[in-house]
Amino acid sequence: MIKVIVAISMLLLVGCSGTLPKKAEKELQEETSTEVKATEIKIKKVDKAKEAETKIDPEVLYLLMTAEIAGQRGQYNVALEGYLQAARKVKDSQIAERAAKIALYLKDTEKTKEAVSLWLGQDPDNLVARKIAALSSVRANDKNLAVKNLSYILEHDPAGFEATLMELVKVLGKEGKGDFLLEVFDELGDENPNVATIFFAKAFLAMHLKNNELANANIEKALEIQPGWTKAQLLQVQLAVLDQDFDKAKVILLKALEKEPANKQFNTMLAKLYIQTAEYEKAAEVYEKLVELDPGNTEAQFSLALVYLQLEEDDEARKLFEKLVEHPRWQAQASLYMGRIEAKQKHIDDALVWFDRITTDPLVLEAGISAVSLLMNEGRYDEAEARLMKLREKFPNQELRLLLLQAELFNKQKQYQKAFDLLTTALLEHPNQKDLLYTRALIAERLDMLDVVESDLKFILEKYPNDANALNALGYTLVDRTDRYDEAADYLEKAIKLQPDEPVIQDSYGWLLYKQGNPEKALEYLVRAYKKFKGEEIAAHLVEVYWVLGEKQKAKDLFEKAIEKSPDNEYLREVSQRIPELK
Repeated sequence: MIKVIVAISMLLLVGCSGTLPKKAEKELQEETSTEVKATEIKIKKVDKAKEAETKIDPEVLYLLMTAEIAGQRGQYNVALEGYLQAARKVKDSQIAERAAKIALYLKDTEKTKEAVSLWLGQDPDNLVARKIAALSSVRANDKNLAVKNLSYILEHDPAGFEATLMELVKVLGKEGKGDFLLEVFDELGDENPNVATIFFAKAFLAMHLKNNELANANIEKALEIQPGWTKAQLLQVQLAVLDQDFDKAKVILLKALEKEPANKQFNTMLAKLYIQTAEYEKAAEVYEKLVELDPGNTEAQFSLALVYLQLEEDDEARKLFEKLVEHPRWQAQASLYMGRIEAKQKHIDDALVWFDRITTDPLVLEAGISAVSLLMNEGRYDEAEARLMKLREKFPNQELRLLLLQAELFNKQKQYQKAFDLLTTALLEHPNQKDLLYTRALIAERLDMLDVVESDLKFILEKYPNDANALNALGYTLVDRTDRYDEAADYLEKAIKLQPDEPVIQDSYGWLLYKQGNPEKALEYLVRAYKKFKGEEIAAHLVEVYWVLGEKQKAKDLFEKAIEKSPDNEYLREVSQRIPELK
């Protein structure tokens, strides 16, 4: 038996392009001495009786030494040739194994096939060799050989069979061999019609090939063979979600939970599904159940807290976040949300304390931006500026995001020209950058530079025709600042089709309908928008439409409520100038 000093570390069934990954390179260096000498290649002596059998021919010794040196230098093609020639001359499975693994990494199908054949000739029961042989066979489009080796693995390692199939799907799917692998699985399934794992793997592969019909058929077959298989049921739910059939997904999960009410995976997926369909009350019930079943489930606690925020049950969310800030995993995230809760309740300094508690987490930047935004909204511009400057020093790689925040700071102070100049300068360094163009367009509207608004937004739409924000911004500008309503309608109708539930877009579309002389229809959109987002601009639009429709008391009540909250808001002031009776 030969022990080679220069070991080339490799992970089974993982592809690479021509060279070994960094981890393998590191292990290579660690296991290699600085000088490679022929005398360092040693023969493992099993016993004196077999000493003659383990003695190496000088030519083989030279091949091994050459292969090792080549491997050390990263010349893996040369190393492969050396090991393969040695394997042909010496009946040693370890040499053949090394050749096979190098050939696998280099994706040399023919040499992998030869090396594995030599390896299996010496060690026919080796499961690793069988797995590499199966992978190599699929790469070579040799269906029969692939099925033969997979059948062997199924017979001799049924417990590891699923992992083998899934690894083949992972590797070969990336290489574009998914369709051929499906053919292999088809034949394997025909030979083993009662092995659920095969049909599960086919379903998983078909899903990634975007053939959901085939995936659904195979996952149903897997569950016929093995009813109640959790992993298969979860994949079936995932397929239903991909098909946008949320009702089917819920039915599957609820049925599964009848049999396993405490199943964490089923409950968690059901809760996430409820969130996806905006059924937050039901999501809260499921997460509450998960927390009750396992009080130490901090992930469920955190998710429940987020759901409470969606339900505007801030006090309940606070209770959970206060517990989670003591947990190392959730400390930073819980602190961030505690800060946001305090900010929402106008406890500004308390919010800042929570944001400042985050010092060593990736959320440091997020917390810093939250603090700056909070101070801006409170009119504490000097403090906001000071914090922003520190962020720009600390996070130079976040230049663009922080530059946009600087522009917003100028905007809040109505220093529109400064904001415009800042963004224009930035565009010289980052030409055609979408976020810069979009923000400059919004600032340009404030400066009555409608030509810039149009040119910037149309430039974005040339490259990103389905950008709902740009469509909305351009459409709203045309509605609010011009009488080009038909042109505006083209943009806003497309925007609302793309994002029908976005309140800002609903407001724009409602304002368009009002300007077109259809206040009744406009009211529907504006009411829906205001329910989702009680912004001052939406409120001003809604007040005006209420007034025009003769619902003057509703208009007055809404105006008083909005102006009390934001007495200096320009949109509310404008509507009060148009309708003096509101005051």
